[in-house]
Amino acid sequence: MGSTPAAVPVTVDELRRAQRADGTAAVLAIGTANPANCVTQADYADLYCRVTNSEHVAGFKDKLDALCVSASGSEKRFFHHTEEMINAHPEFLDRATPSLDARLEIAAAAVPELAATAAARAIVQWGRTATDITHLVVTTNAGAHAPGADVRLAALLGLRPTVRRTMIHLNGCSAGAAALRLAKDLAENSRGARVLVACVELTVLTFRGPDSPHTVTCQALFGDGAGAVIVGADAARPVEHPLFEMVSASQTLIPGTEHVITMQLTEHGLDGDIDTKELVPLAANNVKQCLSDALTPLGLDGGEWNDLFWAVHPGSPLILDHIESALQLKQGKLAASRKVLRENGNMLGSTLIFVLEEQRRRMEEEGDGAEWGVMLGFGPGFTIETMVLHAPDDSRKKN
Repeated sequence: MGSTPAAVPVTVDELRRAQRADGTAAVLAIGTANPANCVTQADYADLYCRVTNSEHVAGFKDKLDALCVSASGSEKRFFHHTEEMINAHPEFLDRATPSLDARLEIAAAAVPELAATAAARAIVQWGRTATDITHLVVTTNAGAHAPGADVRLAALLGLRPTVRRTMIHLNGCSAGAAALRLAKDLAENSRGARVLVACVELTVLTFRGPDSPHTVTCQALFGDGAGAVIVGADAARPVEHPLFEMVSASQTLIPGTEHVITMQLTEHGLDGDIDTKELVPLAANNVKQCLSDALTPLGLDGGEWNDLFWAVHPGSPLILDHIESALQLKQGKLAASRKVLRENGNMLGSTLIFVLEEQRRRMEEEGDGAEWGVMLGFGPGFTIETMVLHAPDDSRKKN
């Protein structure tokens, strides 16, 4: 009889290399969803004042209407909460009455349902089965449970019990970008990984009467939505088709800006503040340095910003205007961001996924030939998330 071959010694470094993917992480599919309740910006002030019994508050309706119609950059928004729901919860309008438990109960049921709708659309586009998903990253500003939305979402989608789950809470408008940054690391460091990112935002946690200075701004801008992205390296052709290669990802906290955007759970829901006077110029004043830090190591930094495609979180039209001016971008370079803001409002962290999907559509259907691009997310801190993207040849060809 022949002898059994001796085991070949394997080093830890060799094991580590075998565990890593060979290629760069890529966006393989995108799905989005909104609740059914749609309200036009022209009608919102009337609706809000009626529901909150605030028609008598001097000047409030006119100010809210002006922000909704003229300054928000939006034509309509979507909400999980309805007039009937608010009427059934008068505690939502009274700051002196605790309402957090009721709000969280509503969100606990609605967040995974909306996430599942967006995720199912991404899975169909992806072309593989839900059981092939190895990692799940869920982010929301509307939740504080364990087990949380990740567990319920996994059940709704039929994911395997071994799926590796991560929850991210209270990252504000930068949540989607932060989740995609994490997904890139997971995909590149786990051979064969397929990461489902689900970012879900519901404003039922912030709906209240006109009892604080920032209420009017929040009520005029924010809406509800969910975005889902499947991320993986080493695409399995011909089933998988990379839409965007995720070349690098970075995060910058601008010193001394911790007060600009704040969020905290309180007895009366999700509270916080936005210093709009400081916020608007912050992104424009710091974005050049963030872009240079991200692009220079790749040999791409030459200040030719118009040679890139752009997926920028549309916090407001003013923020987009300031970025456009600072980078001297040609008209239309931020068209994807402006369209999402116009048709959906600011959906906090999920907005950037909508923008990424709109940018993908434009590149495929309209033949935008840009090869390299940048995704920018903004959030509490003031935090800037920067991801450099590369569009494969087939994603830049007009159908």
